[in-house]
Amino acid sequence: MAERPDRTDSGTLAEASLAVHGGKLLDSTRALRTPLVMSNSYELPEDPSEISWSATAPGLYTRNTGVNQLALERKLAALEGGEEAVALASGVAALHAVFFTHVSAGDHVVVSDVVYEATWRLWTELLPRRYGIRATFVDISDPDAVRAAMRPETRLVCVEAIANPTTKVTDVAAVAEIAHAAGALLMVDSTFTPPPFYQPLADGADLVVHSLTKYINGHGDAMGGAVIGRSELIEPIKADAMVDVGGVISPFNAWMIERGSVTLPLRLRQHLSSAERVAAFLDADPRVAFVAYPGLESHPEHGIARRQFGGRGYGGMLAFAIDGGPEAQNRFVAHLRLITSGFSLGHDDSLIVHTAADGPRTATYPEEFRRYGHLRLSVGLEDPDDLLADLAAALEASEV
Repeated sequence: MAERPDRTDSGTLAEASLAVHGGKLLDSTRALRTPLVMSNSYELPEDPSEISWSATAPGLYTRNTGVNQLALERKLAALEGGEEAVALASGVAALHAVFFTHVSAGDHVVVSDVVYEATWRLWTELLPRRYGIRATFVDISDPDAVRAAMRPETRLVCVEAIANPTTKVTDVAAVAEIAHAAGALLMVDSTFTPPPFYQPLADGADLVVHSLTKYINGHGDAMGGAVIGRSELIEPIKADAMVDVGGVISPFNAWMIERGSVTLPLRLRQHLSSAERVAAFLDADPRVAFVAYPGLESHPEHGIARRQFGGRGYGGMLAFAIDGGPEAQNRFVAHLRLITSGFSLGHDDSLIVHTAADGPRTATYPEEFRRYGHLRLSVGLEDPDDLLADLAAALEASEV
């Protein structure tokens, strides 16, 4: 398997071109699409005595690096503007890989007070219990609170570019400055903000994590995760979390996600523009108790989002609540016909999930989330007029 002639390293290609051409590998057939290579091992050279069995180079064993994994990693690094990437079995595997590799027993981390549920559990249950690692949760939108939380033993600051599910926006450049001044790394979970919408490395992040299952795959049919950053930070993750722990992505999933990523810039335009229309529509309806979306001027971090995302948009995710309590919200979801009740995001389908107000982390949520609960909506690729009609009909039907 040979690398395709260099078309992506000049720095002159636009994001759409990188999404098409980045990372492609050619075999003897000269197929334009990197072939699916399902083999889990490769023929060794005549003299294998010099081989390191734990090497992360391709051509040895697929747990160490496979052809399709390599193609995906190269594309992700190009799209994020990073030196190197590692592709793993899921987004949670990618999060765990960063923590497992770059934080040790007795270390301290600073974590946003609103993060994905699995991130919360890793820092509150697994890692403290097994390794004695301590986490301080802070309002990441308050630089003074972040600065005050740093300790001499702090090794990592863990944030989300747009928080799941409250849509709180992290000022990545400001947090990066605080983390680096204390000698810590900054990891940004950018699952809600995939490239080319946003590239946290350009604002000072050291490591960027994605659940590839979501926007980058985009079709709801493959699972994967990735970490992108400097080679000196990614190579240890490959050695520790991929080779030794075995968190590697399967060839088929890597092939599916690499295929899905080709249309990422085009899909994002629709996700972002439709989400703005949906958020404005819901915000104007008196039956809606609140809407949390960074594109609304009422959002607490609207100014940060406008500056940080450079006018590209404000994301395809929003949270809102129907006035009338859980029963009204359940009726609303039950009457949706186009938008699907489903637990994921970033798909071609618009997906909505109802979460009650009494979840395990409500103390960190804004007051309106605790009061009403919330509906998390991932705006898909349907025609926005059809989405608005579906929402309007469900709002009418949800009234007693």
